[in-house]
Amino acid sequence: MRRNVAPRVPGALRTCRLTACLLATAALLPPLLILPASGADEAEDQRLQNAFTDAAREFHVPRSVLLSVSYMQSRWDSHPGTPSVAGGYGPMHLVEPARSHAPAPAAAPTAPNGRANSSPTGTVSASGGHAVQPADLARAARLIKVPPAALRTDAVANVRGGAALLAAAQRHLGKPLSEDPEDWWQAVERFPGTRDVTSATTYADDVFALIRRGAHRTTAEGQEVTLPASPGVRAHPGPQVPHRPKEVECPAELSCDWLAAPYEEIDEDGDYGNHDLADRPRDQKIEYIVIHDTESTLPNMFKTVQDPTEASWHYSIRSSDGHVTQHVRTKDEAWHSGSKFVNGRSIGIEHEGFLTHPGTWYTEQMYRSSARLVRFLAKKYGVPLDRQHIFGHDNVPAPTGDSIPEMHEDPGPFWDWQHYFDLLGAPLKATAGPDSDMVMILPDYATHKPRYTGCDGDGKRCQPHGSSAVRLHTEPADNAPLIQDPGRRPDGEESTEDVSDLGSRVSTGQTFAVADRSGEWTAIWFQGNKAWFKNPQDHPTAVGASGRMVTPKEGLDEIPVYGRALPEEEAYPEGMEEESDSPLPYSLRAGQRYVTQSGVDSSYVDRSTFSGTPQPVVVGQERYYEIQFGHRLAYVRANDVDLVHASTGSAGAPDQQPGPAGR
Repeated sequence: MRRNVAPRVPGALRTCRLTACLLATAALLPPLLILPASGADEAEDQRLQNAFTDAAREFHVPRSVLLSVSYMQSRWDSHPGTPSVAGGYGPMHLVEPARSHAPAPAAAPTAPNGRANSSPTGTVSASGGHAVQPADLARAARLIKVPPAALRTDAVANVRGGAALLAAAQRHLGKPLSEDPEDWWQAVERFPGTRDVTSATTYADDVFALIRRGAHRTTAEGQEVTLPASPGVRAHPGPQVPHRPKEVECPAELSCDWLAAPYEEIDEDGDYGNHDLADRPRDQKIEYIVIHDTESTLPNMFKTVQDPTEASWHYSIRSSDGHVTQHVRTKDEAWHSGSKFVNGRSIGIEHEGFLTHPGTWYTEQMYRSSARLVRFLAKKYGVPLDRQHIFGHDNVPAPTGDSIPEMHEDPGPFWDWQHYFDLLGAPLKATAGPDSDMVMILPDYATHKPRYTGCDGDGKRCQPHGSSAVRLHTEPADNAPLIQDPGRRPDGEESTEDVSDLGSRVSTGQTFAVADRSGEWTAIWFQGNKAWFKNPQDHPTAVGASGRMVTPKEGLDEIPVYGRALPEEEAYPEGMEEESDSPLPYSLRAGQRYVTQSGVDSSYVDRSTFSGTPQPVVVGQERYYEIQFGHRLAYVRANDVDLVHASTGSAGAPDQQPGPAGR
């Protein structure tokens, strides 16, 4: 979320922070256990797989259709008794209209003027209309003649209800209950209750693409589910390009609209908001796409982005169905990351959700819409699909040392980066052997469930959940202290297991130089120290990687690390005050190595006055490398380092004048 913003005009921006957790769901009736026909002695982890087989047989729905629809609804996760933001339950995501919104936050966020932002009930689009309800849980319960409570809490009953709804839709269309999946295209289009033709067609496209490709997954509940590939199933024509406002920049297969963020003066002192005019990529290259979550409901965020005293971002994505709303043109600079330097080079995308409750907010349809949008933007602007260019708000480098404690944590440890990069078409995988001197963090999301606290109150343990994050220790032992971040906690407090504490964590897809190995443990260079994580061969949390690293030039004991790549003094025009370098409170010492995937041009934009035209970009001759220095990114001067090639572990020829690597 954009709760901290790059420094602009004093008093112009305010923080919009929601710290309350979601309320617990209401007490539910005891679940009705409906056993699959295969019998009670089945393997416990096959119960859901057998439920799909039995329900497909009972209601004469192709099993591949039923499995694929469920995957698109929930990735086969059940979350027993817990509704999604749209009020959907179980692996078929059946919606109960009376429960058609997620539990309300304990307290509404407060606007800068002191007014509470009340949370409208239901999911509301930018135009104010209510979303069409997806598959109705109560109707499904009537069709299979069981109490609605059973479909909320029992996955087997939920699957039966979804199969019954698909069969009823097929009959309503006047079509036979055929064994051919292709005959079910229209029934699939209608299943999620999508309001527009573009989204419905895209949803069906995804369902049938998955049928052709097949899938296997271990669910959050430990169920092993497989959809065998059926490559012979034909594709249907894609969606037509919808009529959209001229401002919208969006791929054809997404449903997108426009809700403008204001660019206007807010007081007599010349303060203005809530973004800057620019002419990107002509005046400055777009190099990053930043993934946020809102830490608020989307209706509240729509109010925020229309407030000129608040922050801004380029796109919002709705949790319930993945609908996209654009607020700022991509050529202009939104105030979203907490770093003016990153804002000038990035596009910010907000995802409706709370990092402490991923199961109810980080929906499959939101992941897929987001990935489609990012693929479109990355192709348009030449942004590399890697974790040094597609990163979270929690990976944004702090611009100065004193800003480190104020940087943000979203989308948090439960965002599934591996799945997200699969959807981007750039899967994260090993690119070198296990003994490489460079590793990529890559735990198995479904089974990697480290302990977290703070999801429902200080100190309380979070429910176990798949995670993209791996913890770091000072020694190769489970009971060793966690690594400390002196910038994040300058008072010397220790890192904790709190879900929002980034001080001792690395994340899926991030790459680091190996500093040491000991048995099942691997050490990486992390903020100037050796940091250890458990990496057993049978359940690895990291894989071998190839690429390039930087190390201080011979003769330099240590070099400064920066949160931005600023020009040299001579680059600033006469009359413009030079921006201070402000090194971060860390050092990169001789013998240490850090991964780089890109060279960076130095630049600065002095946007401090309201203007009808973009301010000029100051471009320097100084070159930097962007490095994975800790949980966040950082920059080092190219003249301070030599390049090391990790594919063989040997040093390459020093690059005295490095070019724009990775471009």
